[in-house]
Amino acid sequence: MKVICIDEPALYELVYQVVNQMKQLNLPNEEKWVESSAAMKILGIKSKSSLQKLRNEGLIRYSQPDRRIILYDVKSLYEYLNAHAKEPFGLNSNKNRQ
Repeated sequence: MKVICIDEPALYELVYQVVNQMKQLNLPNEEKWVESSAAMKILGIKSKSSLQKLRNEGLIRYSQPDRRIILYDVKSLYEYLNAHAKEPFGLNSNKNRQ
């Protein structure tokens, strides 16, 4: 068995580079802006009118580069979902007992 010695700063630099390369390989190349059909799929809704309602109420972020083109900010869509997430029943009941 061989033992490799490396000084601490070099070790941290190596780990940093490996982590960054793994992030680039494993993360899907997600778009910042998506069209209506992709936004509806992310939100789990079926109608464009529901999407328009969220947009009109200012609940999701969008961009309209042209009169007929509306793009939705992916991060905003996930923030909307997270803001409306509910905790499982079992977790809430344990907090109330303490």
